[in-house]
Amino acid sequence: MGQSASQPSISTAPAFCPIPHESRSSLSQSQSPAKCPIDHNNPSASTSKPVQPPAQCPISHDSSAPINPLNQMPTLSQAPAADQNADLPTEREVSSIPRDSSSKWEYPSPQQFYNALVRKGWETPEEHVETMVHIHNFLNEQAWLEILKWEKKVDPTEDPQLARFKGRPGEISPKARFWLFAGWLLPSRFNNEPPFDRHDWIVKRKSTGEEVRYVIDYYSAPPEPDGSPVFSLDVRPALDSFGSIKQRISAATEDVWTSTRENA
Repeated sequence: MGQSASQPSISTAPAFCPIPHESRSSLSQSQSPAKCPIDHNNPSASTSKPVQPPAQCPISHDSSAPINPLNQMPTLSQAPAADQNADLPTEREVSSIPRDSSSKWEYPSPQQFYNALVRKGWETPEEHVETMVHIHNFLNEQAWLEILKWEKKVDPTEDPQLARFKGRPGEISPKARFWLFAGWLLPSRFNNEPPFDRHDWIVKRKSTGEEVRYVIDYYSAPPEPDGSPVFSLDVRPALDSFGSIKQRISAATEDVWTSTRENA
């Protein structure tokens, strides 16, 4: 699964997601700044200078509210927030990602998305929320496409399902740490910015019932010459089973072989 670059609008899939598959694939998005649209502010000890929080997924993953075990998120209200000045849509978009044999996952509505921001105390212009939701949904659709690329190499006839997922903001994966170290050693060649978010998705293979964990690192990439922002997703099976290790080695070997043939 090689690197793929594109400049799609929200409704156009690139030619991602959740990237050689051991490298990252870039996705441009013309309707937002070149980073995750939300700043998650982890309160810190008082200092004389405000701390700039890292950008992360807008949905809370703390334990202060009842948590849905399938997505590790609290139930989000559709009611307008206090002091909200503009009406926001409450319709939820159905994703292309199978939840089980008869249903697909639904994305939060703009109102739910906004309520999640307010709940965390983040000031967000209401007129930008719908664009943020589009970007959020777009990135997750691309992540699923990348997962399908991995899964089709295991069994082309398999129709995997997303059983559950968990956001892990602030937890840097071992691979992301490696790229940060590479960026520190060779800043002119490698990106030295950490991913702005991380998700773990548990994919179920219907034919066998096997569950496979995928790690998704979300990056902001340098913008296009016209200013259009670019997002990069690194999607791969976690190295927590023999089968996944075999997948990763096979993909890396294939990428090296392809590169060797192209340069011969």
